[in-house]
Amino acid sequence: MHMPTTAPPVVSLQKVCLTLPAAEGPVHILNALDLEVEPGECVAIVGPSGSGKTSLISVAAGLERASAGLVHLLGQDITGMNEDALARLRRGRVGFVFQSFHLLTNMTALENVAAPLEIMHQKNAMDMARAALAQMGLADRLEHYPAQLSGGERQRVAVARALAPIPQIVFADEPTGNLDTKAGKMVADLIFDECATSGTALVLVTHDMKLAARAARVITMQDGNIL
Repeated sequence: MHMPTTAPPVVSLQKVCLTLPAAEGPVHILNALDLEVEPGECVAIVGPSGSGKTSLISVAAGLERASAGLVHLLGQDITGMNEDALARLRRGRVGFVFQSFHLLTNMTALENVAAPLEIMHQKNAMDMARAALAQMGLADRLEHYPAQLSGGERQRVAVARALAPIPQIVFADEPTGNLDTKAGKMVADLIFDECATSGTALVLVTHDMKLAARAARVITMQDGNIL
């Protein structure tokens, strides 16, 4: 009998701990967490400041090393993977949107979005970047540098950069945290719409319960635990 093959989770954490050294003794940031995110799934992570939300997605994305447990990203065990192998795995398949934009100040909006595509050797990187920025309503801002853009525009450039390669998963850490209500809503709409259209999984850390409610699943954290 032929069994249908199901795609592995895009993220799988098993008994993951994160402990960081401190002067007064080790600090337990994450406590034996289990989490799976399916392909195309949209998950919001909420909880008070210091509950471990950012650490959770940092470990899931391989930006931070788990102290114990198993971490799988895109079906690969990344627990002991070196930085080069991790970078190759993430390239074009994992997108990031941070609260503080992380744009390169000496590059235009177009160059910021095109840069990761060029690293992937995409032949039509500039065209893809133009299209991604147009999707974000920034077709008239291509040649502007980050300093010439509003906060909302800068974040839309960051979203375009994350989504242009059509990744399998996007990690968004407080993507609307630095924006006013109107700009925040616009950025959130664009992230949700684009991920839904391309079938990209989304893991979103937010303090905004209205934003979290748009996700298919909401995970609440407290003191390094998933409640």
